[in-house]
Amino acid sequence: MSVPTSDAGELDLATAEEPRPQLKPEPTDVAPDPGAQPAEAEPDIRANIGRLIGYVSRQRSLFVPAVVLIIISVSCTAYVPTLTGDIIDIIGTGQEGELGPRTLLLLGLAITLFVTGWIGGRLMQRASQRALRTLRQELFDRVQGLSLSFFDKRPIGELMSRVTNDLTAVDQFMSQNLGQMIQAILTLVMTLVMMLLNDVLMTVVALLVMPLMVFTALAVGRIAGPAFQSLQLELGGANGYAEESLTGDKTIMAYGQEDAAIEQMTELSERARAVGSRAMFSTMVTSPAVVVAQNIGTAVIAMVGSVLAINGRFEFGTVVAFTVYSTQLQGPIQILGRVYTALLSAAAGAARVFEVIDDVPIVVNLPGAKPLDFRGGHVAFDRVDFSYVPGRRVLHDNTFEALPGQKIGLCGPTGAGKSTIMNILTRYYDIDSGRISIDGQDIRDCTLDSLRMTISAVLQEPLLFSDTVMMNLKYAREGATDEECIEACRQANAHDFVMTLPHGYDTVLAERGASLSAGQRQMLTIARAMVAAPKMLILDEATSNVDTRTEKLIQQGLTRLMHGRTSFVIAHRLSTIRDSDQILVIDAGRIVERGTHEGLLAQRGLYHRLYMTQFRGSPMGTD
Repeated sequence: MSVPTSDAGELDLATAEEPRPQLKPEPTDVAPDPGAQPAEAEPDIRANIGRLIGYVSRQRSLFVPAVVLIIISVSCTAYVPTLTGDIIDIIGTGQEGELGPRTLLLLGLAITLFVTGWIGGRLMQRASQRALRTLRQELFDRVQGLSLSFFDKRPIGELMSRVTNDLTAVDQFMSQNLGQMIQAILTLVMTLVMMLLNDVLMTVVALLVMPLMVFTALAVGRIAGPAFQSLQLELGGANGYAEESLTGDKTIMAYGQEDAAIEQMTELSERARAVGSRAMFSTMVTSPAVVVAQNIGTAVIAMVGSVLAINGRFEFGTVVAFTVYSTQLQGPIQILGRVYTALLSAAAGAARVFEVIDDVPIVVNLPGAKPLDFRGGHVAFDRVDFSYVPGRRVLHDNTFEALPGQKIGLCGPTGAGKSTIMNILTRYYDIDSGRISIDGQDIRDCTLDSLRMTISAVLQEPLLFSDTVMMNLKYAREGATDEECIEACRQANAHDFVMTLPHGYDTVLAERGASLSAGQRQMLTIARAMVAAPKMLILDEATSNVDTRTEKLIQQGLTRLMHGRTSFVIAHRLSTIRDSDQILVIDAGRIVERGTHEGLLAQRGLYHRLYMTQFRGSPMGTD
C-alpha cells in the first residue's frame, strides 16, 4: 500500500525492498509478522448512536429550535384525539353552541402541527447535514494525521470502505431517519401522557400489548445487530479487493488472471450478499409482528372501552379517543421498527468510523519540540536500532555521518533496509534506540513539520495528482509562481515535453499521471522537488523504471537538484551512486561496508559482487 504524498518532504514508503508489516506475507528474510487487520469489537449500539446524536446536538442554533418545534407539533397531534372525542360527545348531547369553537380549535391544531412539524423537520435535517460534514472532516483529518504504522495494518480499500460504505450508512440514518426517530419517540411519550390524563384504566388496557412489541424489537436487535456488523466487514473486504484489482488491472491482464479475479470478487460479493440477506431478513419480521400486536391492542381497547362506556364510566367520545390513540401509537412504533434497521447499520458503520477517529498517532511532536535549525545538513546516525514489530529488529547498530553537501549512496540486496534508514531519518517511524541528529539536533527534539519540510524526496514510483501540470508543481510549495515552476521544469528537462501536451502546463493529468510515461512522470516529480527548494534530498530508486536515454535526462535534472545539498541516493543501479562521497552497503539491516566506489571495489566484498553482477561484460565492468 502506498500513501499519496508530496515530494516536498513527504515520503511515499511503498518500495519493493521494505520489510514493513503486510496483510499478506511476503517472501523476505526480515519481514515482520504478517499483520492481519485488528479484530473489531462488536459495536455498542447505544454508545455509537448516542455519539452520533451528539454531533447533531452540538449544532445548537438548529437542533434546539428543531426539537422545540417538533415538541409543539407532537403536542398538537397528541391533543387531537381528545378534542375529537369531545366533539363527538357534544354532538351526542346536542350542545351545538360548543361545536363551532371546538371545530375551529381542531382546525388550528391541524395547521399548527403541520407547519411546526415541517419547519422542525427541515431544521433537524440541516443540523444533521452539518453534523455529517463535521464527522467527515474529523475522519479525513484523523487519517491525514495518523502514523504510517496505522496504514501498514490496513489495505487502502478497507479504509476506503470506511469513508464510503460506513459513512453512507451513517449519512442515511442521520439525514433520513434521525428526525423521524426523535419525532416518533416524542409522539409516543406525549400520546401516553394524554392517555393517562384521559383515563388510567384505559391506558393500562392500551399498554397490555406493549411488552410483546418491545420483546419483538429486542429479539430482532440481538440477531440483527451482529448481522449488520458482519455485513459492514464483508463489504469492507469486497471493496478492498475491488480497489486492489482496479489499481492492479495491468498485472491481472499480463498474467491472464481475469477469470480468477472475477471468481474471487464473486465469492466476496456472495458472502456479503448472504450476510446482508440474513441481516435484512432478521429485520423484516419486525413490522408484521408489531402490526399484529397493534391490531390486537386496538380490538381490545374498542371492546373494553365499549363495555365501560355502556356501564357509564365515561362517554363514547373517550372510547373513540382511545381508539385513535391506539392507532396513533402504531405510527411511531412502525416508524421505530423501520428506523431500527437503519439504526443497526449506522451503529455498525459508526463503530468503524469512530475506530479511526479515536486512533492516536504514534509518531508525534514531543513536549518542548522546536523547529529544526538547519545549518548545512550534517546528518549523524549513532548506534541506531529499529523494528517495525517489537522484538523483530530490522536495523542493527547503524552508525554513519553525512557532511553538509555530501552525496551518500545506499545499496544492498532487496529487503536489506535501505529505505527503512531513510524512513526513520524523516521520522515516519521512531527508532528503538540510538540517536539521529541533523546539525547536532536530535530529530526527536524537532517538530515534525520542520523536519519533513527540510527533506524532499524523489521516489521510485512518482505520484502525480489528477490536476493540471502547473498545480502539481505548485503542490510542493505554497506561493510558488508560474515562472518558478516553469524554470524548475527547464532544470529537470521536463519543459519540452510539457509544451507538447494539449494545453501545456494547463493540461489536466489522468489519475496518478497515468497519461504520461514513467520517465515524464519522474521528470515532473524532480521539477516539483525543485519548486519545494529543499535543504536535503532523498532519492529512492529515482531512475529504475526508465530507459537509458530518459535516465540520462533525469540524471541531469537530479544533478542540478542535488547541487549543494546533502543527498541520500538509494540505488539498485550502482551507476547512479559511483560519484558518491560515501557509499553505504546495507545487508540484513546492518552497514557491512562503507567507502568510495573505487575503495569498495578494491575490498572485493559485497559491493564488488553486486557491481560485477550488474556490469560484467559491459564497459563499466572493466573498472
